[in-house]
Amino acid sequence: MKFRAHETFFIRKGWITKGLKNVDIKKNVFTDKKISPTDTLGIGTNMCKSLRYWLQVLDLTVEVKEKGGKRSQNITDFGRLVFDKDRYVEELGTLYALQYKLASNKDLATSWYYFFNKFSLSEFTKEDYINEIQKYISMEEEEVALTSLEGDFTCIVNTYLPRHKTNARVDSPENNIESPFAELGLIDITGNRTYKKSIPSVNSINPWVALAVIVDQAKGNKEISISSLMNDDNNIGKVYNLDSVALLELLHKIEKIDELKIIRTAGLDVIHINNDYNFLDCMKKYYESFEF
Repeated sequence: MKFRAHETFFIRKGWITKGLKNVDIKKNVFTDKKISPTDTLGIGTNMCKSLRYWLQVLDLTVEVKEKGGKRSQNITDFGRLVFDKDRYVEELGTLYALQYKLASNKDLATSWYYFFNKFSLSEFTKEDYINEIQKYISMEEEEVALTSLEGDFTCIVNTYLPRHKTNARVDSPENNIESPFAELGLIDITGNRTYKKSIPSVNSINPWVALAVIVDQAKGNKEISISSLMNDDNNIGKVYNLDSVALLELLHKIEKIDELKIIRTAGLDVIHINNDYNFLDCMKKYYESFEF
């Protein structure tokens, strides 16, 4: 479990591009003693630490220890695909794939994992969230400082809410940049310090990206219950805030590209996956779908 490793900074637009570009040039960009990462990346020391963390959380890089104990970043297969096909993270499909990586990363982004998979309130305040996650942490026999949980809540809200809705104080140009995840519409504000989980538009979720999540969670199984898709931790219903109507609509979209079959006869309520694609295969198909 890890909390507040983001140094209070949510991921900004342009950071993924900046991070992958510089890691591609120099794997030890974040740890180089000769040339400061702040000079290379053009952001402050704590922002550099935050970017280093976010790249790993989103499964874009993996940190390895080299000879002599020095640490460097290797771009993952998924990170390489994003860097090659959507370097500036302009496609919603890329963001939805990254959202899946973020919301399912219990080890490195525990608060995000908890928020999307375990936190059951559809409308909530900061106090509601803190009270519930403290119970969860207690059950896991862990202890986490209150300030860390509060910092994570603020970061979650700032990740998904447009800046004009957060009344955020702007003290530098970098702090005026909002998160790319705000485009997904997964959190909204309903009143004074009251928030709600929002269901995204099903039309905004590409069927190949949805299938990528489903096959990744299926772990080789060809037949999965619709209930599992809806309710299992890290599955598509949880990480995208879907209700049963939105989930079924999304499954019909995947069925139309002939990649799964919905079976709701003879007492069954399952899907059958037609092919043997993995997560990366599906994401490659997604990018191929709009290449000319």
